[in-house]
Amino acid sequence: MRRGTRYPPTAAASLSVLAWRRTVWLASFIVVALGTYVVSPLAQAAGHQVPAVQRGVPFNGTAAVGALFTRSGGKLGAHFCTASVVSSPAGNLLITAAHCMQGRSPGGVVFAPGYHNGRFPYGIWVVTKVYVDRAWATIQNPDDDVAFLIAGRRGTHIQQRTGAEILRIDRPPQRVQVIGYPDATSRPITCTAPARRFGARQMVFDCDNYTNGTSGGPFLAHVNPATGDGWVIGVIGGYQQGGDTPDVSYSPRFLAPVLALYRTATSGSSLVLSG
Repeated sequence: MRRGTRYPPTAAASLSVLAWRRTVWLASFIVVALGTYVVSPLAQAAGHQVPAVQRGVPFNGTAAVGALFTRSGGKLGAHFCTASVVSSPAGNLLITAAHCMQGRSPGGVVFAPGYHNGRFPYGIWVVTKVYVDRAWATIQNPDDDVAFLIAGRRGTHIQQRTGAEILRIDRPPQRVQVIGYPDATSRPITCTAPARRFGARQMVFDCDNYTNGTSGGPFLAHVNPATGDGWVIGVIGGYQQGGDTPDVSYSPRFLAPVLALYRTATSGSSLVLSG
């Protein structure tokens, strides 16, 4: 699967085996259906709590996170990935997954912060530049599946309209809020759960419903409940371009190469690497 590509959704249902023995006075069972756990009577009797699998739930979004849409001939197409505004001196910078922009020209993509239910509360911003690491541009290294985008005309400041996430480098995996825009819906989803280390340069996050379109969605730590803004320490992408199933999502860790790319994107450099 690729969460920036429109493939049919992967079926997520699974069934477990139901065990029953006549010689046991109390049967125990566990049923797994569509990712939901039913606690066995024995576990309940013992006082054990078995949590249900967490799911991303729809909401009306937050100002600094939005959907990327295609645009052709001045007409808006479908949304296909997720991006977020990241704090920068010029106030015009977005972050997403590099694979989201592969094969796309900047002028053919627009960003809609806070998009939900067909509404564009903070306008539509044309992507004018794309910055990706050379390691992504040449060999699509999953550890470098990060892109910075310039949004809006010169002199415009999307950050003033929406607020911004703060880029944090070399932060350990931790509890995060992950926001993404599934292709099949008109509202984003959100889920808060622990991110875990996955190899030396990746993180993994377990929460269901993160289907195609959620790529580029930010991993947000220390979120301000009043503004919805936080530290962005990852984006859905990297290993398997973000994950092959809706219930497991990956992100590259933000280390020195991401900081170097951010500095290039905010320096006004003419170096633009588009995968």
